[in-house]
Amino acid sequence: MKLIIINGPNLNLLGTRETDVYGNETFVAYFEKLQIKFASIELHYYQSNVEGELINKLHEVGFSFDGVILNAGGYTHTSVALRDAIASIKTPVIEVHISNIYAREEFRHTSLIAPKCKGSISGFGIDSYRLAIESFI
Repeated sequence: MKLIIINGPNLNLLGTRETDVYGNETFVAYFEKLQIKFASIELHYYQSNVEGELINKLHEVGFSFDGVILNAGGYTHTSVALRDAIASIKTPVIEVHISNIYAREEFRHTSLIAPKCKGSISGFGIDSYRLAIESFI
């Protein structure tokens, strides 16, 4: 099985950014743990703060990978283009959020991408990614 985790804007700052919301572990350190735990899965990771680069990556992997785990960050609530990219590919996408977006500011309660995703996982901290991997298994 071949999966990719794609993180959007500001998620490169995990471990230092708003640690009360996002925790104090870097994503690179967490990803290494995932690779060990799921050694039989070919796991890839990509992060960009740029919307177009995220779209390009979805197009690149969207016909050859078995699954995409996408944390679109703030683009979740604003990007019709990301929604369209998800709808355009064959690979199933699971939307992931570290925090519970429904317990935060009201503008975060709407996900433009969720209707085009296989499912959504929100509010389980950084462990939301592990849950998404397990859902593909």
